Amino acid sequence: MIYSAEVKGMCPVHQGVHHGAAPIPEEAKWVKSREIKDISGYTHGIGWCAPQQGCCKLSLNVKDGIIQEALVETIGCSGMTHSAAMAAEILPGLTVLEALNTDLVCDAINTAMRELFLQIVYGRTQSAFSEGGLQIGAGLEDLGKGARSMVGTTYGTLSKGPRYLELTEGYITKLALDENDEIIGYKYLSFGKMMDFIKAGDDAETAMKKASGQYGRVDDAVRLIDPRKE
Repeated sequence: MIYSAEVKGMCPVHQGVHHGAAPIPEEAKWVKSREIKDISGYTHGIGWCAPQQGCCKLSLNVKDGIIQEALVETIGCSGMTHSAAMAAEILPGLTVLEALNTDLVCDAINTAMRELFLQIVYGRTQSAFSEGGLQIGAGLEDLGKGARSMVGTTYGTLSKGPRYLELTEGYITKLALDENDEIIGYKYLSFGKMMDFIKAGDDAETAMKKASGQYGRVDDAVRLIDPRKE
């Protein structure tokens, strides 16, 4: 340790009272975190790339400082969506500090890791007050049936108005319009469920029917339109 001449010439003064680290909530326990292994929690975070053309939602399940589970969801540029595949291989097994200082290939994923690190080390996780935390596999459970990300894609122009293309339920096949040409509902197809039906042995047409549904006042519609063509 190198000290400057000014510090060397100072007389020592006792620091006095020091209570140590403030406790943070972790999996229904109050923990004074001093080392990486003291950190546990499950949480989500959003990151974005430098040109802000894409974003990543990262979900991590950390036990005793080590990432046990990582869910990487991206939207935007094709490079980032492929980078997610590498991040899913890289993250599990790293400590949260290693992950913070590891190149996760894409700006958006790196930024998401930074945001998650702050949540985790400050005790702001989703599982802060959940006894024992969340089991490994919580990320897949978040995706729901069909293990497919929930995506919202809508579009609109001044001259032609709004179009719903994909919402929580899935791919929008028809928009229901009333007599004023206002949207009052929609029909949708859940791709995740459809693929599960096909893998279970159903033919494509049967699977599509079983995975289809509607929301809103579709039955009251004056007409139905294809939001991608009409």
